[in-house]
Amino acid sequence: MILFKWAWRGLRAVLLGLAAVVLLIEEWGWRPLSRWLARWAHWPPLARLEARIRTLSPYAALVIFLVPVITLFPVKLLALWFIHQGSTALGIAVIVLAKLVSTALAGRLFVLTEPQLRHFAWFSASLNWWHATKARLRAALEKLSVWRAVRRVRKGVVVRMGRWFRPREPR
Repeated sequence: MILFKWAWRGLRAVLLGLAAVVLLIEEWGWRPLSRWLARWAHWPPLARLEARIRTLSPYAALVIFLVPVITLFPVKLLALWFIHQGSTALGIAVIVLAKLVSTALAGRLFVLTEPQLRHFAWFSASLNWWHATKARLRAALEKLSVWRAVRRVRKGVVVRMGRWFRPREPR
C-alpha cells in the first residue's frame, strides 16, 4: 500500500508538471499570439477574409482550422534537413518561427471557427471536457508555490514587454 501511495504521488507530480506546461503554452503562446494576429484584422483584405471564414460551413471550418497543423509538417521536414546539413541553428530557428506562426494562426482560426466547429458533437464534448479539466488543473496548480512563482515572473515579463513595445511620445 505504501508503494502504491509513492507511485501515485510520483505519477501525479509528473502529470501536474505536464499540465503546467500545457497551461503555460496556452497562456504564453496561444492567447497572446492569437491576440497579436487579431490586431492585423483591421486591414481590409484580412477583414474580408475573416468575415468569409466566419460564414463557412462546419466541415469547411474544420478543414480551415487544420491548415496550420498540416502546413507545419513540411516546414519541420525542411528544418530537419537544415539540421542534417549542419545548420543546426537555422533548423531550430525555422522550427521555432514556424511553431510561433502556426500557433498564432491556429489560435486566430479557432476564435473565428469555434461556433461552426461546435456543430460537431465530438468537438463540443471535447472542448467542454478540456475547459472543465483545465479548471481542475488550474485549481490544483494554484496550490503549488512553484506555479505561483512562475506566474509572478510571467507578470513581470509582460509588464516589461509592454514598456518596450509601448508607442513613444514624440519629443
